[in-house]
Amino acid sequence: MVQAIVGANWGDEGKGKITDYLAESADIVVRFQGGANAGHTIINPYGRFSLHLLPSGVFNPNVTCVLGNGVAVDIGKFLAELKSLEEAGVPKPKIYISDRAQVMLPHHVLQDTYEEERLGKKSFGSTKSGIAPFFSDKYAKIGLQFNELYFDDILEERLKKILEIKNALFTNLYGKEPLDFNTVLAELKKQREEIKPFLKDTSLFLRTAIKEGKKILLEGQLGTMKDPDHGIYPMVTSSHTLASYGAVGTGIPPYAITDVVCVTKAYSSAVGAGEFVSELFGEAAEELRKRGGDKGEYGATTGRPRRVGWYDAVASRYGCALQGATQVALTVLDPLGYLEEIPICTGYEIDGEVIRDFPVTPLLRKAKPVYTVMKGWKQDIRGIRKYEDLPKECRDYIDFIEKELEVPITMVSNGPKREEILLRTPKI
Repeated sequence: MVQAIVGANWGDEGKGKITDYLAESADIVVRFQGGANAGHTIINPYGRFSLHLLPSGVFNPNVTCVLGNGVAVDIGKFLAELKSLEEAGVPKPKIYISDRAQVMLPHHVLQDTYEEERLGKKSFGSTKSGIAPFFSDKYAKIGLQFNELYFDDILEERLKKILEIKNALFTNLYGKEPLDFNTVLAELKKQREEIKPFLKDTSLFLRTAIKEGKKILLEGQLGTMKDPDHGIYPMVTSSHTLASYGAVGTGIPPYAITDVVCVTKAYSSAVGAGEFVSELFGEAAEELRKRGGDKGEYGATTGRPRRVGWYDAVASRYGCALQGATQVALTVLDPLGYLEEIPICTGYEIDGEVIRDFPVTPLLRKAKPVYTVMKGWKQDIRGIRKYEDLPKECRDYIDFIEKELEVPITMVSNGPKREEILLRTPKI
């Protein structure tokens, strides 16, 4: 069985916690896209962690973790993250990296940083992790696969061509110093020895595991709104954030993915620029931001304050549909207990017409939120262990969202810890 855990919205929905929870009954957890540009925050008996490259199954000793061919792998960050787990007393995880995955190179991070600097106020709000240059180079065929690191003639020839292009860009467009070929080559040769024990034909490994009936979790990064084709283009990421890409990013058959858990937060939040119809501002935003998440709404990678807003049912219904959701996990419900009333965005008004379907970005820029206001439950719901014990107003809020999404909500998170998940019988 292959189950995907993906985001319905802009990312930051709590996918790491849901993956960590579901990993207790899994054999393998796989990252299939993205890189170290977003973090999954997890709180469990070992402590509080923000994982950037490692799959959220690393805390379960019975799980094998995999970075698939679709991941942008920063070797230095990968090794540092492993070391940080060891220092925290986490048992050493079993982890493989696809030998067809590509290597995040020094010029990727530099180019990302230089370009954001050049764009100034018109920047994309990048985390400056090198993601856009990495994926641009991958499809321009000037990237490096891990397997190429171990053939000196191929490595040196390819690196010379790559740096010829990048140094021309750095010196002529950005006015920066060029990279030295010998320095970059020496560092890659050092890193290839450190990373070699982790490399494997992970596509073969996963296809074999499917035949053996193993339970495999595909862990997505970010959410539907950040997909380069179906999201709020151009303020998107550079890898596909949809569950359907899980087959491409891991090398397994698409029909193997039989269950899609779409994660959506009980209010909206986003890091970075881009359209956000239900966004809050001023004191209302700061109050929600302060109460949200487990330590406030701040980016796990950047530390930047997240933009926050009321739950957007239009965007979330679209997100679930694009992901092919078979079930929904509703997360971070507990911070809303301070509110007398809770608006839910159920439509967009564009040029005087109210629509319920998510539009293209130029129309999205003109959209005004149309709200349905729900009664708040005015109490702290942390510590509640049975769904039926939630306040009626809280259950009404969940029922309303489920009806809007048109997908069953099976899990509700009422706190940041692993065990703070309530299983629910869907109403639809």
